[in-house]
Amino acid sequence: MKQPFPFSAIVGQDEMKLAMILTAIDHSIGGVLVFGDRGTGKSTAVRALANLLPPIRAVKGCPVNSPAAEDVPNWSGLCNHTIGEQQTPVVDLPLGASEDRVTGALDIEKALTKGEKAFEPGLLARANRGYLYIDEVNLLEDHIVDLLLDVAQSGENLVEREGLSIRHPARFVLVGSGNPEEGELRPQLLDRFGLSLDVRTPTDIDTRIEVIRRRDAFENDNAAFLLRWQAEDAAVRDQILVARENIKTLATGESVLRDVAELCLALGSDGLRGELTLLKAARAYCAWSGGTTLKRDHVRAVAPMALRHRLRRDPLDDSGSTARVERVLVDVLG
Repeated sequence: MKQPFPFSAIVGQDEMKLAMILTAIDHSIGGVLVFGDRGTGKSTAVRALANLLPPIRAVKGCPVNSPAAEDVPNWSGLCNHTIGEQQTPVVDLPLGASEDRVTGALDIEKALTKGEKAFEPGLLARANRGYLYIDEVNLLEDHIVDLLLDVAQSGENLVEREGLSIRHPARFVLVGSGNPEEGELRPQLLDRFGLSLDVRTPTDIDTRIEVIRRRDAFENDNAAFLLRWQAEDAAVRDQILVARENIKTLATGESVLRDVAELCLALGSDGLRGELTLLKAARAYCAWSGGTTLKRDHVRAVAPMALRHRLRRDPLDDSGSTARVERVLVDVLG
C-alpha cells in the first residue's frame, strides 16, 4: 500500500496544519472543518495526519480500540486481551454510506450460516479514539448528520434494530472538508466543529512551483521522497507527545479567562462553546510552543480558527468572518 504524502512536506497551508496538530494534542478541542478550493491539499493533509500521529495503546483486535481488557465489549467475542501499540485510526466516511455501515448492524453472514445474532461494527466503532474524516461534508445526507450529532454529543453509539441492543464508545475527532460553492453546512453540525479554516489556492508563484516540485518528486521517486521527510515528520510527532505532557501543568491566569470571555462577547458568538473551544485551543498552542503559562498572544494566535464559524450573520457587514474576528481582536486585545 502506497504511503500518503508526508505531513511536513505540505507546502504552505500553515493554519490547516496547525489546526490538525492542536487536535492531536487535545482531542477535546473538537473537530476541524476545512473549507476551500479544490486541489488545495485538504484531503492530503488529513491522510498525511494518519502517519504522523503518535500510536495509541489498545487491545489487539478490539473493534473499538479499547485501551484496557475490561473495556473490550462483550459482543466482540475477543478472548485474547493482549495490549500493544497501533496506529491512531483515521477512518473515511464516504458520502453514500448507509446508516448500517456507519453505526453497525446485524452480521448477516453469521445469521445465515450459523444462526447466530451477532453485531457487525461500523465506521464509528473503528474511529473510536481516532479521527473520522468526511470529504464534501456539506453534501452529507441529513439522517447521517443527525446521527453524527447524537454520537458527538454522547460519545457513544447506540444501535437498536433487528433484535440487537448494542452500545459502544465512539469518541473521535471529526474532520470535514468541502467546497463552499457546493452548499452550506447545517448550523447544528457546523457548531460541533471546534476549529474552522478557509484554504485558498496560493497566488505566490514560488509557492506554486514548490508544490509542483514536491508532488512530482513524491510520485516519481516515492521511496526517496518519503525518506527525505521522515525525520521532519518524526520531529513533529515527538513535539506533539511533549505538548501532551506539558498541557497538563499549564498555568492559566484570570486575565486570560477574561480575555477569552470578552472576545466572544464582543463577537456575539452564540452559547459558551466558543469560549471553551478557544481556551482549549490556546492551551494546546501554548503547550505546542513550549510555553508554561497561557498568555494573551496564545489566545490571539488561535482565535480566528476557533471563532470564525461561530459568528452571527450581520447583513450590514459584508466583510469575511476572518476579517471580523481580526478586527475585534484588535479592539479587545489591542
